[in-house]
Amino acid sequence: MPKRERVMRMSVELPLWRALAGYRVLTMLYAIGLCATAYDHFVRPWVAVAYYAVLVGWTLATLPRVANAASCTRRFLAADLTIALAGIMLTPLADSHERIAGGGPTLPSIWTAGSVLAFAIKGGWRWAAVASTAVAVVNLVERGTPARDTVHNVILVWVASIAIGYVVEVARASERTLARALEIEAATRERERLARDIHDSVLQVLAMVQRRGAVIGGEAAELGRLAGEQEVALRTLVSGGLLPVSRVSEDTADGAVVRAVEEPDDEPADGPVDLRILLAPHAGARVSLAEPGAPVPLPRPAARELAAAVGAALDNVRRHAGAEARAWILVEDEPDEIVVTVRDDGPGIPEGRLAQAEGEGRLGVAQSIRGRLRDLGGSAELISVPGQGTEVELTVPKVSRDEAEKR
Repeated sequence: MPKRERVMRMSVELPLWRALAGYRVLTMLYAIGLCATAYDHFVRPWVAVAYYAVLVGWTLATLPRVANAASCTRRFLAADLTIALAGIMLTPLADSHERIAGGGPTLPSIWTAGSVLAFAIKGGWRWAAVASTAVAVVNLVERGTPARDTVHNVILVWVASIAIGYVVEVARASERTLARALEIEAATRERERLARDIHDSVLQVLAMVQRRGAVIGGEAAELGRLAGEQEVALRTLVSGGLLPVSRVSEDTADGAVVRAVEEPDDEPADGPVDLRILLAPHAGARVSLAEPGAPVPLPRPAARELAAAVGAALDNVRRHAGAEARAWILVEDEPDEIVVTVRDDGPGIPEGRLAQAEGEGRLGVAQSIRGRLRDLGGSAELISVPGQGTEVELTVPKVSRDEAEKR
């Protein structure tokens, strides 16, 4: 039986919307019951009856509106709150002044809290604060004087709605975090599966083409070299460490949905960047890159300068050690600094050759490598033994000198 794809939906909001729908129906019945028990005390009972007819029709007709966040629009929230506030303002017309002064309930009674809670679930604590403040003001105007029970009820609704709105915002953030973790786990498993398949097929074919091309020679050797470069690039791609992590979007109608989307390049110019991403393009058939399994973050300017210094070192390898020389890049993430070592198997640099080149005005090592590192507060050490290759060790502190002085 073929597998069917499912979109995994997670939402703590759906139970809240269902609870709100039930709350609105129950409080509507409660308000009608209060009116029925005190019907004889109303000065204008027809006002109350007319209002409750509107309240019943509105509550039942708008139950689908409080089913989820998408249906609960701003226009609906405004209309719902208007009906609640209108009921409070109509209370002095329907009920006697004595009952109102004695702490009698308003026409909508606690149904009003449902409107405020809808604001809290939809927009968080800020929306809840606006709605509850409007209810508080209208309640105080309806009473005429700020009686203690009125102030008590107003503060209770205000604090409760804001607290619920804040909890909803925290729950949404937790949902997004969990959805992101699940999406990353699923992407990692898929990448591992693809890596196994590619290793068993494509990579082996490319390696064979590289070996056979080197044996045959001629144009086949060039083809083999290109196959070797593609093999290294493909290995780097499927290794998983250098792929950008997609973010998770949120479906406002059905909760958080695990969905892979393209991550925009909106990082600030001086924000941290993974050094491995900048060094990955240097890997090839004759350049091996060894890096930690975790990101190596550096401020963007420092990372770019360090990557440029590595590129300059590799240019020197190709220029002076020959096209057949191999090179290795090793990235080490130390507690306070980043160390990148570039080593080759070339003939090495004769003693005094660097000083002679600098005197002749060729400043490749002096400026392209040591100068870049010096500007970053780091260092570049070059060790070369004739006949045993050359090793360049580049060290960059994780905190720049300016930031270190500020601390």
